[in-house]
Amino acid sequence: MPIPFEVLDILLVEDSPTDAELTLRALHKAKLANHILWVKDGQEALDCLYETGAYAGQQTGRPKLVLLDLKLPKLSGIDVLRRIKSDPQKRMIPVVMLTSSNEERDMAESYALGVNSYLVKPVDFHKLGDQVVNAGLYWLLANKIPTS
Repeated sequence: MPIPFEVLDILLVEDSPTDAELTLRALHKAKLANHILWVKDGQEALDCLYETGAYAGQQTGRPKLVLLDLKLPKLSGIDVLRRIKSDPQKRMIPVVMLTSSNEERDMAESYALGVNSYLVKPVDFHKLGDQVVNAGLYWLLANKIPTS
Protein backbone atom coordinates (compact mmCIF):
# COMPACT_ATOMS: atom_id res chain seq x y z
CA MET A 1 0.00 0.00 0.00
CA PRO A 2 1.47 3.38 -1.01
CA ILE A 3 2.33 5.98 1.60
CA PRO A 4 -0.39 8.64 2.03
CA PHE A 5 0.86 11.89 0.53
CA GLU A 6 -0.05 13.81 3.68
CA VAL A 7 3.15 12.38 5.16
CA LEU A 8 5.18 11.93 1.98
CA ASP A 9 8.48 13.73 2.07
CA ILE A 10 9.92 12.81 -1.32
CA LEU A 11 8.58 11.38 -4.55
CA LEU A 12 11.58 9.78 -6.27
CA VAL A 13 11.02 9.25 -9.99
CA GLU A 14 13.89 7.04 -11.19
CA ASP A 15 13.96 4.11 -13.60
CA SER A 16 17.42 2.86 -12.64
CA PRO A 17 17.20 0.47 -9.66
CA THR A 18 20.87 1.13 -8.87
CA ASP A 19 20.50 4.92 -8.81
CA ALA A 20 17.25 4.64 -6.86
CA GLU A 21 18.83 2.37 -4.25
CA LEU A 22 21.81 4.71 -3.84
CA THR A 23 19.49 7.70 -3.51
CA LEU A 24 17.21 5.99 -1.00
CA ARG A 25 20.14 4.73 1.04
CA ALA A 26 21.76 8.19 1.19
CA LEU A 27 18.51 9.90 2.25
CA HIS A 28 17.72 7.32 4.93
CA LYS A 29 21.28 7.31 6.25
CA ALA A 30 21.19 11.10 6.61
CA LYS A 31 17.75 10.80 8.29
CA LEU A 32 16.41 13.40 5.88
CA ALA A 33 13.20 11.74 4.83
CA ASN A 34 11.10 9.22 6.66
CA HIS A 35 8.61 8.73 3.86
CA ILE A 36 9.91 8.31 0.34
CA LEU A 37 7.95 6.82 -2.52
CA TRP A 38 9.96 5.47 -5.45
CA VAL A 39 8.22 5.24 -8.81
CA LYS A 40 9.89 3.89 -11.92
CA ASP A 41 8.42 5.86 -14.82
CA GLY A 42 6.87 9.20 -15.70
CA GLN A 43 3.33 7.88 -15.99
CA GLU A 44 3.46 6.36 -12.52
CA ALA A 45 4.71 9.70 -11.16
CA LEU A 46 1.70 11.49 -12.63
CA ASP A 47 -0.62 8.72 -11.42
CA CYS A 48 0.70 9.31 -7.89
CA LEU A 49 0.33 13.07 -8.07
CA TYR A 50 -3.08 13.05 -9.75
CA GLU A 51 -4.69 10.02 -8.06
CA THR A 52 -5.12 8.05 -11.27
CA GLY A 53 -4.22 4.52 -12.35
CA ALA A 54 -3.03 2.40 -9.44
CA TYR A 55 -3.39 5.44 -7.15
CA ALA A 56 -7.02 6.23 -8.02
CA GLY A 57 -9.23 6.96 -5.05
CA GLN A 58 -6.41 7.54 -2.59
CA GLN A 59 -6.31 10.59 -0.36
CA THR A 60 -3.36 12.49 -1.72
CA GLY A 61 -1.79 15.81 -0.91
CA ARG A 62 1.58 16.75 -2.25
CA PRO A 63 5.13 15.62 -1.59
CA LYS A 64 7.58 18.10 -0.12
CA LEU A 65 10.01 17.38 -2.96
CA VAL A 66 10.07 15.57 -6.31
CA LEU A 67 13.42 14.14 -7.40
CA LEU A 68 12.92 13.58 -11.11
CA ASP A 69 15.06 11.75 -13.63
CA LEU A 70 15.04 13.19 -17.14
CA LYS A 71 15.09 10.05 -19.25
CA LEU A 72 12.22 7.82 -18.14
CA PRO A 73 10.03 5.16 -19.71
CA LYS A 74 6.44 5.96 -20.76
CA LEU A 75 6.69 9.72 -20.13
CA SER A 76 9.92 11.68 -19.95
CA GLY A 77 10.96 13.79 -17.00
CA ILE A 78 10.34 16.84 -19.20
CA ASP A 79 6.73 15.73 -19.74
CA VAL A 80 6.24 15.18 -16.00
CA LEU A 81 7.82 18.54 -15.19
CA ARG A 82 5.66 20.30 -17.79
CA ARG A 83 2.51 18.83 -16.24
CA ILE A 84 3.48 19.67 -12.65
CA LYS A 85 4.57 23.24 -13.35
CA SER A 86 1.55 24.03 -15.57
CA ASP A 87 -0.90 22.99 -12.84
CA PRO A 88 -1.81 25.77 -10.36
CA GLN A 89 -2.45 23.11 -7.67
CA LYS A 90 0.95 21.42 -8.09
CA ARG A 91 3.36 24.08 -9.38
CA MET A 92 4.60 25.01 -5.90
CA ILE A 93 6.03 21.52 -5.36
CA PRO A 94 9.81 21.82 -5.61
CA VAL A 95 11.10 19.68 -8.47
CA VAL A 96 14.78 18.80 -8.70
CA MET A 97 15.92 17.22 -11.94
CA LEU A 98 18.42 14.52 -10.96
CA THR A 99 19.83 13.19 -14.19
CA SER A 100 22.89 11.94 -16.00
CA SER A 101 22.30 14.45 -18.83
CA ASN A 102 24.74 17.32 -18.95
CA GLU A 103 23.24 18.54 -22.24
CA GLU A 104 22.72 22.30 -22.41
CA ARG A 105 19.37 21.86 -24.22
CA ASP A 106 18.06 19.57 -21.46
CA MET A 107 19.05 22.08 -18.78
CA ALA A 108 17.60 25.02 -20.72
CA GLU A 109 14.29 23.25 -21.37
CA SER A 110 14.03 22.16 -17.73
CA TYR A 111 14.56 25.69 -16.45
CA ALA A 112 12.20 27.13 -19.08
CA LEU A 113 9.50 24.80 -17.73
CA GLY A 114 10.14 25.86 -14.13
CA VAL A 115 12.42 23.23 -12.61
CA ASN A 116 13.71 24.39 -9.23
CA SER A 117 17.14 22.82 -9.58
CA TYR A 118 19.07 20.75 -12.12
CA LEU A 119 21.65 18.30 -10.78
CA VAL A 120 23.85 16.09 -12.93
CA LYS A 121 24.45 12.72 -11.31
CA PRO A 122 28.12 12.05 -10.68
CA VAL A 123 29.43 8.66 -11.79
CA ASP A 124 30.94 7.90 -8.37
CA PHE A 125 28.25 6.50 -6.06
CA HIS A 126 29.68 8.20 -2.96
CA LYS A 127 29.49 11.55 -4.72
CA LEU A 128 25.93 10.79 -5.82
CA GLY A 129 24.99 10.08 -2.21
CA ASP A 130 26.58 13.34 -1.07
CA GLN A 131 24.80 15.26 -3.82
CA VAL A 132 21.42 13.78 -2.88
CA VAL A 133 21.97 14.51 0.82
CA ASN A 134 22.98 18.11 0.10
CA ALA A 135 19.90 18.59 -2.10
CA GLY A 136 17.72 17.04 0.58
CA LEU A 137 19.16 19.26 3.29
CA TYR A 138 18.34 22.34 1.28
CA TRP A 139 14.94 21.42 -0.16
CA LEU A 140 13.52 19.62 2.88
CA LEU A 141 15.01 21.64 5.75
CA ALA A 142 16.15 25.08 4.62
CA ASN A 143 13.74 25.92 1.79
CA LYS A 144 10.28 27.20 2.69
CA ILE A 145 7.22 26.98 0.45
CA PRO A 146 3.60 27.99 1.01
CA THR A 147 1.42 25.20 2.39
CA SER A 148 -1.44 25.83 -0.03
